[in-house]
Amino acid sequence: MYHKILVPVDGSEASKRGLQEAIKLAKATNARLQIVHVVNEVLLEAGFFGHEPYGPLSDSLRAGGAKILEDAKSATREAGVEFGAELVHTSGGHVFPLILDVARQVNADLIVMGTHGRRGVHRLLMGSDAEMVLRCSPLPILFVRAST
Repeated sequence: MYHKILVPVDGSEASKRGLQEAIKLAKATNARLQIVHVVNEVLLEAGFFGHEPYGPLSDSLRAGGAKILEDAKSATREAGVEFGAELVHTSGGHVFPLILDVARQVNADLIVMGTHGRRGVHRLLMGSDAEMVLRCSPLPILFVRAST
């Protein structure tokens, strides 16, 4: 069955639901979770905040990412599931390549992630890292939709 399950988290309700499903699956299969959060500083690098020093903004993004990861670790620990966790930093546009890199590095055999289920113009504008993980991953993927 599954031995290592990768769970990307971003603090959203969809991501929290994905983590809960991953915890259930890990308990049922005695698998280890690998939780990952990607801090994406693309808006800072692209100059969306003008020429102001963005050190404090970068620090805030990193602190927020650490909090998201800590919350996920706490939920997993409370459930009694074995896990590892990683905070990844990037200045790139999409996070899906980093998610796939972590999956390869830890030899994951499943990815469980929440998805917002965006459609239409909103999806076009926001993009979909979940969709790109689906398109590019050689691993099975379980998507968990945000509650409606």
